[in-house]
Amino acid sequence: MTEEAEHKLIDRLQDPKEQKAAFSDLVKAFSEQLYWQIRKMVLSHDDANDVLQNTFIKIWTNLDSFRGDAKLVTWLYRIAINESITFINKQKQSQNIAIDDDDSFLLSKLEGDSYFDGDEAQLKLQKAILTLPEKQRIVFNMKYFDDMKYEDMSKILDTSVGALKASYHHAVKKIEEFLSLPN
Repeated sequence: MTEEAEHKLIDRLQDPKEQKAAFSDLVKAFSEQLYWQIRKMVLSHDDANDVLQNTFIKIWTNLDSFRGDAKLVTWLYRIAINESITFINKQKQSQNIAIDDDDSFLLSKLEGDSYFDGDEAQLKLQKAILTLPEKQRIVFNMKYFDDMKYEDMSKILDTSVGALKASYHHAVKKIEEFLSLPN
């Protein structure tokens, strides 16, 4: 979305007469992008759809709090990531898994997901990614799969570029180590 188009959409979102139509346009413009960001975190298609719905509900209820200090997409990603983390933590809590344990429990959901069409290599990569601490996993997914710039990640995650580069470097090393292990 161009900067001009984003400004027009923001103006429409802040106009009570245009807000519903503008929100509908926002959903159309960003659903797929947010879905895939969420899906990379929660892994299951059905869970990703649920989290996406929760994300758009949170966006709708907080439209008045968007001040435009950041780009719209930055604000949307931040909400989607936070909703994903909240979802994962609730899943852990319901399964009596410590919040600071890894998220390998998500793997069983991925393996049972009829929408996952990956091969053994993709499944092994997902297993490796799930061994990463949450922050490294988020950074790795954004950089590796989305080729997102560190400056954009910095705004979304409210973290310095240097810290993000270090997180990505450590994530890559851990994934390489995991993938080099025999099955």
